Amino acid sequence: MGKQAPDTAAEIKTLIAAEIAAYPVDSREARMTVEAFKANLREPRLVTVNFSGGITQKCWSVARGDGCYRLIYLPTAGYFSLCVESDFGPLDIGVHGDAIGCFSSV
Repeated sequence: MGKQAPDTAAEIKTLIAAEIAAYPVDSREARMTVEAFKANLREPRLVTVNFSGGITQKCWSVARGDGCYRLIYLPTAGYFSLCVESDFGPLDIGVHGDAIGCFSSV
């Protein structure tokens, strides 16, 4: 049986801390990416995220980007997603994977 995905704020913070610790910072660019990621982390909080097809789901907001984007954690999928801010709340834009990878994709 596989490992259960985190579903609480404390578990998500632990998951993010492990990802930061394991991230290879072997270049100036990588160090800058990790520092920007850490600077934009927020206390995880539940939000309703909009997905294509009119689907909504409760997810965890974990980081803000440049004001247009938000990094969220999808507990049902077990991965992170990049969302764009909209009049109706965060909208999933299909960028999924690890936290730093999603965050650094913009």
